[in-house]
Amino acid sequence: MTDAIQLERERGLLTLRLNRPDKKNALTRAMYSHLADALKQADTDPDINAVLITGSAECFTAGNDIADFIQQPPSNLDSPVFHFMLNLLECRKPVIAAVAGAAVGIGTTLLLHCDLVYVSRDARLRMPFVNLGLCPEFGSSLILPRLLGHAKAAELLLLGEGFSGEQAAAWGIATEALGSGEAALAKAREMALRFESLPPEAVRISKQLMKAPDREQLRTVIEEEGALFTQRLRSPEAMAALSAFISRH
Repeated sequence: MTDAIQLERERGLLTLRLNRPDKKNALTRAMYSHLADALKQADTDPDINAVLITGSAECFTAGNDIADFIQQPPSNLDSPVFHFMLNLLECRKPVIAAVAGAAVGIGTTLLLHCDLVYVSRDARLRMPFVNLGLCPEFGSSLILPRLLGHAKAAELLLLGEGFSGEQAAAWGIATEALGSGEAALAKAREMALRFESLPPEAVRISKQLMKAPDREQLRTVIEEEGALFTQRLRSPEAMAALSAFISRH
């Protein structure tokens, strides 16, 4: 594993910690590959009962590393980011997230595929895909309108409006909002470790039943979004918006 992704094992819990503080845990192709591999291995490891994804007590992730993304953008569904998406989507073990600070782009959309999500009340979540000349990804164009209704989903996906951890919990995007990043991580770890004492096959089957009705449609939508997302990356709109973003940062 790379230092940017730290793995910790404790009593059947695998923690995947984003550790790139100088870049606000922005995700690179290499980080996506390591996350995808870790999820795939955890899914088949009989000693792992649950997976916890987190960043630091100050920042979850600023989303994609734009410079890395532009240098070698995903050209098809065989790219590292889509491997990560599909391995998270297909993971049969419970996946828990602990979120504090910024959760931008895929930092928000990945939460839609976790089973339990604990956030700090002042966490700042945002999906600025359109703002960057792109389009929604990771099934968000399907999940959010169903969860929030079209009007609120449009505010978040078309305008790229940000929202707090407290709002995320009120809207059902998060399980619970806590007073701080440390509290969110402690709660997430506490709940994740509870799976150690639960029958693993019963947990697996129950998760499968909960996810089954939407699984095939969701996978199809993720693939459709991914194809359009890669097209948008090569568009003049996106190139201009992404270049402007890099110059500002």
